[in-house]
Amino acid sequence: MKATEQCIQQIERAIRKIAQKYPAQEEASTMTDIHLRVTQESGEMVAFDDDDREVNRCVIEQWIDNKDEDFYESVAGILRSVLKRMRTTIENMSILKPYSFVLEDDDKEHVAELYVVDDDMVIISNEELMEGLDKDLDDFLDQLLH
Repeated sequence: MKATEQCIQQIERAIRKIAQKYPAQEEASTMTDIHLRVTQESGEMVAFDDDDREVNRCVIEQWIDNKDEDFYESVAGILRSVLKRMRTTIENMSILKPYSFVLEDDDKEHVAELYVVDDDMVIISNEELMEGLDKDLDDFLDQLLH
């Protein structure tokens, strides 16, 4: 699924509203991640903190009744792209570092880590980055033990 310009604008507006809840000028005192829960049928994207308190709610029109089998993978890619472009806004939120943006489905199941902010490091999560890591670690352990 390719995001329309309207879709991008709706997501950017939602991210700005989330960031307004954690203004940059305030001392970071909140410790939380931002959980973006997306519902495929309604197109609704709701942001929650770690205590399941709603931070923001919006509807992404392009996602309403989307029947794509790879819906969440597509949404993850779109959200990563928008978060990367809004890097300055994201990194200046008054949340104690490290914190991350996490994608969840409508059953509150973890789908993907989208964006991680740490003091001197930002990680834009990419599934391919970790591909094969388990095998590499197993091989390393085998070499150590023999």
